[in-house]
This record gives sequence, C-alpha cells and structure tokens, in this order.
Amino acid sequence: MFFASDNAGPVPQQVLNQMVSANSGYLPSYGADPQMEQVTRLVREKFKAPDAAVYLVGTGTAANALALSTLSRPWETVFCSPVSHIHEDECNAPEFYLGGGKLTLVGDSDKITPEALFKSIEGEENRGVHGPQRGPVSITQITEKGHSYSVEEVQAISKVAKTYGLALHMDGARFTNAIVARNASPAEMTWCAGVDALSFGGTKNGLMGVEGVIFFDPKHAWEFELRRKRGAHLFSKHRYLSAQMLAYLTDDLWLDLARRANGNFARLKAGLETIPDVQLRGNPDGNMTFFDMPRALHKRAEAAGAVYYWDDVEGPMDQMIMGRLVCDWSITHDMIDQFIACLQSD
Repeated sequence: MFFASDNAGPVPQQVLNQMVSANSGYLPSYGADPQMEQVTRLVREKFKAPDAAVYLVGTGTAANALALSTLSRPWETVFCSPVSHIHEDECNAPEFYLGGGKLTLVGDSDKITPEALFKSIEGEENRGVHGPQRGPVSITQITEKGHSYSVEEVQAISKVAKTYGLALHMDGARFTNAIVARNASPAEMTWCAGVDALSFGGTKNGLMGVEGVIFFDPKHAWEFELRRKRGAHLFSKHRYLSAQMLAYLTDDLWLDLARRANGNFARLKAGLETIPDVQLRGNPDGNMTFFDMPRALHKRAEAAGAVYYWDDVEGPMDQMIMGRLVCDWSITHDMIDQFIACLQSD
C-alpha cells in the first residue's frame, strides 16, 4: 500500500523497451539524436503548435528554473503561489538561475486568483530603480495541494499577466493528470489559454527521469539552449532522455498512465468519503489529496503496511492529523481496497 509519491513508482515496460532500443550503436550527442526529432514532431502535433521549441532536461527543478530564467531578467520578480514548488521545494534554484531575481508570493492559497495576481503585480515596479521589476507569472498544474486549474481559470490569469506584458509559465509536473481530469486538450490548457512556456512533466507520470520544456514562441529557443548548456543540464548521451519521452508520447502512453493514476485516485477518494473520521481538504481532482484523520487511524494504517506522508508525532490518539496520499499509474485496486478496509475496521 504505497501512497507516498508518484515519484517512487516503477517505469512502464514500453519506456524500458524504448531505452533498450536506443542502446544500440552510435548516435549523435547533445540532443541531435533521431529520437529527439521524433519527440519534437510528436509534441508539436499533440499540442497543435507547429513552431514550438521543445527541449528535454533531467529534472523538474531544472525545467522550471531554466524556463523561468529564459523568460525573466535578473532585476525582475516571478509571481507565484506561496506553496508553489519553485518557492518551497527547489532550494532557491529559480533565484539562482535567474541570476539574482526574486519570487513574489501571490495570495495565500495553492491556486492563484486573477484578483490576487492583480494586487501583487500592482504592488511591484513602483519604486523606480530601487525595487524589483515585474516579471513572469508561474502557476502549477496540478497544484501542490492536489487541485487543478480549469482552462477558464488559466485564461483569466493570463489575461491579467498580459495586461502588464508579462509571460505566463506553467509548472506542469502533473500536467497530464490535469488535462485528463479537466477533459481538456494540451493546446486548450496551454498556448490557447495564454501559456508561454510549459514545464512538461514526465517523471511523476511514470518516466525514469526526464522533463520537457516547451516554448510556444520559438524566439526563446536559442537563449534556452545557451542557458541549458551553461547550467550543466545538456546531456551528452541525450538519446536516453529522448527515448523515454518518445515512448511516453507514442500511442498516447502519457494519457493512459495519467488516466490510470487518476482512476486509482478516484477509487481511493470514493473509499475515503465513506469513512466519517476522514476529512478531505478541498476537492482534489487529479491523483493527490491532503486529508485529516485521527492519529489512531494513521497509526493503524501504518501498522498495516500503508506508506504515505503524515506528521507522526506524539499526542492524543483522537487528534486530527494531516496526511497526503498520492496515486500513480501502477497502484492496484487491491492496494486501495486494502487501505480503505484497514481504516474502516474497528
């Protein structure tokens, strides 16, 4: 019963097969491999963006930091949620790659609202040379609290950003889970809604270790290439990144994996909603939720072999304690049912 993270799951056989296929003979390095040509073609087709610039890196932190540094200048600030990954979980990598740029936190939730964004933008670039200048807006899809933005919500945020001439970046670590949950096309959720750059997640949705960076305006291409190389994130044996992403996009494996993960989560959520002592936080619609339940139930689940994140500290057994549950594509229905049965038993 493993619900700790979708980073920890196995890799689909199709991806391993494609990597084995790539592991033959000699191919050009640094992204000039033929697999990368296919990846670029498939991304452009699936996003209906024939001019998009497509790149691969090894980690989500690299994707976010390099994309934002390409969209921003050192004296600018990036507008983001206070619980965004770029703020809480990347060890100041965005600021480092921005060359001294900063982050401005918008609102007090995981989802940025147009009203809060307007207020934050208005609060900057009003001190002349002494203060940070306005820079790009970054939103997370799916958010760190398990909620997704609708297409209309992305459009509304983009409208505010574009009013000030600011670019919109989407941290799409769980992008595929979001478009499946929202029944939206890749194009509708990105450039059609005003997104300028997407960190296109792969690792959390089954890949071994590769993330995409997509610029819908190719004017950013050369600068990103320079920043990727200068930042030590250009792989020499790039074909092994390309092979993973090629398998991911072939026959819509990426969508299939997200549907499985979301389906597993829907089953888990339905089971949790039958337990009176379990309280879900918000209305999660992807593959992850935060929830509260008594310490006694957490202890029982842990003793039964369930693995997930919660604050295991001493205290009253009836005290409500927050936990996090994440489903990936590989979790079985038996695991889910066993977990729910454990919480339901007296």
